[in-house]
Amino acid sequence: MGQSDDQHYSRQSLMPSFLYSSSSKRLFYLDALMNNTKAGLLNRSAPSVSRSSSGASRTASFVIPAPKEKIEMYSPAFYAACTAGGTLSCGLTHTAVTPLDLVKCNMQIDPAKYKSITSGFGVLLKEQGLKGFFRGWVPTLFGYSAQGACKFGFYEFFKKYYSDMAGPEYAAKYKTLIYLAGSASAELIADVALCPMEAVKVRVQTQPGFARGLGDGLPKFLKSDGVSGLYKGLVPLWGRQIPYTMMKFASFETIVEMLYKYAIPTPKEQCSKSLQLGVSFAGGYVAGVFCAVVSHPADNLVSFLNNAKGASVGDAVKKMGLWGLCTRGLPLRIVMIGTLTGAQWGIYDAFKVFVGLPTTGGAAPPPAEKA
Repeated sequence: MGQSDDQHYSRQSLMPSFLYSSSSKRLFYLDALMNNTKAGLLNRSAPSVSRSSSGASRTASFVIPAPKEKIEMYSPAFYAACTAGGTLSCGLTHTAVTPLDLVKCNMQIDPAKYKSITSGFGVLLKEQGLKGFFRGWVPTLFGYSAQGACKFGFYEFFKKYYSDMAGPEYAAKYKTLIYLAGSASAELIADVALCPMEAVKVRVQTQPGFARGLGDGLPKFLKSDGVSGLYKGLVPLWGRQIPYTMMKFASFETIVEMLYKYAIPTPKEQCSKSLQLGVSFAGGYVAGVFCAVVSHPADNLVSFLNNAKGASVGDAVKKMGLWGLCTRGLPLRIVMIGTLTGAQWGIYDAFKVFVGLPTTGGAAPPPAEKA
């Protein structure tokens, strides 16, 4: 391809390369069906493609180039892979913790009825049965899958974009600012994708009898609040998610770098993939605790506004108080967001490893060599 292998991260593939290669130089051919065949029978041999390092003779087989599936860093394929990984990361994890989210939202809206985590689960079980714990899972899946795609895909894009703007020296010196700016820019876009599904989800989860799920909940929501109602909570959502995501990415990158620097004696590139993924989960969990604390007041606002038709931020502050905004439902959210964020980074980096990319954070990849 005319580029150094240092510009790529590869994994061994079981697929023949001619199935996905666009290079005209990659050919397969019939070579030496039998050893020592009669002279002239296969005189016109095809160009040699597969040779051993010791210069041994070619094997008697269909010779196919050694398959090397590569994704160039910061190429369209790289961003597509990060987008797909983000979709799985956020969509699956948020759907899995729907029961916790359901109790948390109801504790925020009706603390007199849902007084604690334990009693909250008890009330839901008594009133709605086991299937009630997953009420609202469809808008959760769709909304957070879309959000995850934008969050992780655009974060990788903006992180590279802002680094290039700053130049190598300032990018290294102010890397935390670049993490913060890149994550904030990504979340600004991601929340526009999330907001409609989040509005329907909260209404379904906190108003029993409103709807069974997305199929009947979305038409009812549009009928009562209109299209603009789907985005009524966008500004509070930005207030919740942008600080959350800035903390999520910047603290994760910093924690992972510190783990590789101080806690793990082996350089990252020499660590096993399982160890690297363990570091990703641990860094993500600790980052998630910080995220929960920073974004919780806005989370209470989002739940309040999406539940009460025509309510304002002032109404929420008046009813809940500043202390209530900061603390109501916080212990449960710390457990939920810590686990959620750790799992998200684990899934995201596992997907990156699967497609042949390095895990996020830690030691930077070696610089590309000039051809």
